[in-house]
Amino acid sequence: MPYTEPAEFNYWVLIPTAAHLVIFITITLHALHRRRAASATLLWIFLAWTFPILGPLLYITLSIDRVSRKNIARREAEKLIEQQRKKIPIESAPHLAWNLKHQDQQITERSRRLARINAVVDNLNPEHPLLEGNRFTPLISGDQAYPQMLHAIRHATKHIHLQSFIINNDAVGKQFMHALEERAKAGVQVRLIYDAFGSTKAHWTRLFHHYKKIPNLQIAAWKQANPLRRRFQINLRNHRKNLIIDGTTAFFGGVNIGNDNRSCNGRTAIRDYHFRAEGPIVNELQFSFLSDWHFMSNEPITELLTETHFPLNTPIGETPARLIDSGPSSRPGMLSEIFFNCIVIARKQILITTPYFVPTPEILTALRSAARRGVEVKLVLPEKNNHKYAGLASKALYENLLSAGVRIYLRNPPFIHAKSMVIDRKVALIGTANLDIRSLELNYETTILIENKTTAVKIKNIIEEDIAASNELDDKKWKQRSKLDRLAENFCALLTPLL
Repeated sequence: MPYTEPAEFNYWVLIPTAAHLVIFITITLHALHRRRAASATLLWIFLAWTFPILGPLLYITLSIDRVSRKNIARREAEKLIEQQRKKIPIESAPHLAWNLKHQDQQITERSRRLARINAVVDNLNPEHPLLEGNRFTPLISGDQAYPQMLHAIRHATKHIHLQSFIINNDAVGKQFMHALEERAKAGVQVRLIYDAFGSTKAHWTRLFHHYKKIPNLQIAAWKQANPLRRRFQINLRNHRKNLIIDGTTAFFGGVNIGNDNRSCNGRTAIRDYHFRAEGPIVNELQFSFLSDWHFMSNEPITELLTETHFPLNTPIGETPARLIDSGPSSRPGMLSEIFFNCIVIARKQILITTPYFVPTPEILTALRSAARRGVEVKLVLPEKNNHKYAGLASKALYENLLSAGVRIYLRNPPFIHAKSMVIDRKVALIGTANLDIRSLELNYETTILIENKTTAVKIKNIIEEDIAASNELDDKKWKQRSKLDRLAENFCALLTPLL
């Protein structure tokens, strides 16, 4: 047999293999270093190994939701401000002491169950206590919210602070921008925050560019992805929708700014809940906005904490309420724990509306347990979801809920985007947070906890209207759906830990 030279080994083949192995080990160690659900960790490790390029890219952009140095500095600055504010006598600086002036001290005497809730929230959210003397006016969709918001903007005399997850480059978006422009030209200080992801179309079609040169009108885009600043996270979004006028009136809730939220040309507006707020809670919403503004603009927070921005709002109603601002820079799992504890205290009824229902396992267990102990639990969800993936992931949870006695109502069109929870006609949670992993863990959200029967019943009655416009899901019929439907639902539910 003739002698043949052995084939020369191609060492270049080892380079991509070695790179894949190094990246995989790095991602695995990073994933194991963080405390997260085991299912999420295993899924990320699986993706990093199976998809050598796509997996690591997805992990960097979607999974690494660590708190940046700037976020940490912001949180520490807020703590320092709170400490300093408590040391300043109310008489000398009333605008810095609003929550001490109006803090509700009678909650324990009114109800032991409410006292339990407040003990939990005080521990998780001590910076924002329960405040008495507030008034809330429900506003349904943009049809009711926009006229009042625009009227308030046009009559502002000192300042306007507006933030919204979505501002569209359409008739409604331009109407709001023109109103802000007019007041800015009249000498009113206007600050605007929009989320660059939620307002992608308006951002890239340069809706805001035209207004950036107008005196007194300052605009900041909320961005978490900026390679120049070594930020690669596109998964952290500011979902808040707050408007504060002169520090005395505020609007908040689920309504974004765009044509879809207004009935026009035979099209019915997206069904949503928004609220007008008056009283000491307005100062809390003001503080929330200015904290976000400080974070994005670097305007010194001490220059923002002025008497102009924080007038001493005297009690105007009978509703105790407190601000719950959640997000990656707040305490981990805070919002989930608050929802969980509100569900646990229920004795008679739980009403929930949410467009995206993929909550934590603990909240699901609490809902099933409440139904099993005789609490009437009603979920109002959209019949047809605007995000197909989210809708399918929700459907994967229906069977276990129905078998425990939870009643599910699928709201007929238009799409319902409302976020609310009412417990025993006494406690209500309203704001921007959906009952899904994104809102509970990733987004910056504003939730208001209300502890007043009159106001809670108003919200309950609105939810009952949506129940009347819904079809209740039948447990037996639901079990008869096709195997293909089950497969799609379970596949989408499998991926929810990644987000």
